[in-house]
Amino acid sequence: MANPQTAREFPSGATRSDNKDKPDYRGYLSPLVIRRYGQYMLAHQYGGQRASDNWKKGITKDAYLESAFRHFLDWWDDHEKGGPVSEETLCALLFNVQGYLHEHLKGAK
Repeated sequence: MANPQTAREFPSGATRSDNKDKPDYRGYLSPLVIRRYGQYMLAHQYGGQRASDNWKKGITKDAYLESAFRHFLDWWDDHEKGGPVSEETLCALLFNVQGYLHEHLKGAK
């Protein structure tokens, strides 16, 4: 019998706590997007000259915002013209948004 604190019991007899109120990261993300974003990032490492985590060294939020705005305008323009929307543009926008959020969460100005 499972511990009252344990909400899940498996056929093997193993138990786990309830995953209610825990983020479902797998459900929130798209493998298609993550795969395409990885391809974009690899292409922008310039033949391995730049480490994949180079951006974690710190880029200012202003630099991320300026770049994101340019890519957003490209995306918006493509959309307004009826497409096609560039995957490169969307990946670049994703890079800048996640980089900005990374710096924000770190407490950078």
